[in-house]
Amino acid sequence: MRGPSVPGSTDPTTDGAHRAMAATPDRSARRPVIGSRDIAVDLGTANTLVSVRGEGIVLDEPSVVAVNALDGTLLAVGDEAKRMIGRTPDHIRAVRPLKDGVIADFEVCEKMLRYFIQQVHSRKWAKPRMVICVPSGVTGVERRAVQEAAEYAGARPPAYIIEEPMAAAIGVGLPVAEPTGSMIVDIGGGTTEVAVISLGGVVAAQSTRVGGDEMDDAVKQFLKKEKGVDVGDRTAENIKIRLGSAHPLTQEIRAEVSGRGLRSGLPEAAVFTTREIREALEEPVSAIIDTVKVTLDRTPPELAADIMDRGITLAGGGALLIGLADRIRAETGMPVWMAPDPLRAVAMGATAVLEEFSRFGDMIFGDDAE
Repeated sequence: MRGPSVPGSTDPTTDGAHRAMAATPDRSARRPVIGSRDIAVDLGTANTLVSVRGEGIVLDEPSVVAVNALDGTLLAVGDEAKRMIGRTPDHIRAVRPLKDGVIADFEVCEKMLRYFIQQVHSRKWAKPRMVICVPSGVTGVERRAVQEAAEYAGARPPAYIIEEPMAAAIGVGLPVAEPTGSMIVDIGGGTTEVAVISLGGVVAAQSTRVGGDEMDDAVKQFLKKEKGVDVGDRTAENIKIRLGSAHPLTQEIRAEVSGRGLRSGLPEAAVFTTREIREALEEPVSAIIDTVKVTLDRTPPELAADIMDRGITLAGGGALLIGLADRIRAETGMPVWMAPDPLRAVAMGATAVLEEFSRFGDMIFGDDAE
């Protein structure tokens, strides 16, 4: 029997974990903070989260900006801009200024950061100390671009850079400062970061520019090549969230999606199964698992034994793909568990660094810490 249409469908084959992936994370109201000067930013490819010292996470919005293509005027940021994707006239561009975890459009990224800072910081003339998260695989040039964007947006120089795996490990409560191995897998929109941490440092790490965006694109390409239907980015993301999986489901279902027929150019419906979507996602999922295996192969034996005892921790929105934990467990033979709040793990770690800067500052930033 044919399943529900997408978007708006639900998958009866899965439990609460699947519903958790489909749920939109709670977005805290924008509360301008008076008197606080410390801000942490999880500058993600898909979403940007901002926290303020003493307040926690105060903003969680899509990393999307709408600008007037004629004069560069900022028209919308965050949720409002995301709703415009694929629906704008020629003179309006709804863009994501980050790609694969790094800045693709410096000017637009700086405008987005400035807007978010102003939303949460009432003292617009003050320059807050800022901690900003970046993927571990960024180059020195890319790292400096992030720092400059933050400083142009209003941060007090220097903007402190923390790698996402370290922030995620701190955010989920792993004992990063102890002489024991902790492994974190952070699957974001543009990158997957895998790291083994001990004594406050990264012992082994691997980064690949594969994440949720690659999964969305895999769904789009499958529908184009196999079903002859072109769908938008948001529809592909919705299919991945509701019907995607990395491991066989107890009951496979059929679903239907509407898009533009490639032959006719007219609206058409396409029917597909959850098994077909899983096969479409196989390439990015395999790339993520290979990254985990390479990192394990580079891990010293003593720390590998710790990981066997403690397990691998998954964080990031991509970790919520149904069956991914089971797939990694089966392919590595290691225990795998999900972070309590995977979508906010990096931001929570950056917040913890703000709250205990005297504790984490020297460990993470070294001589650069004030």
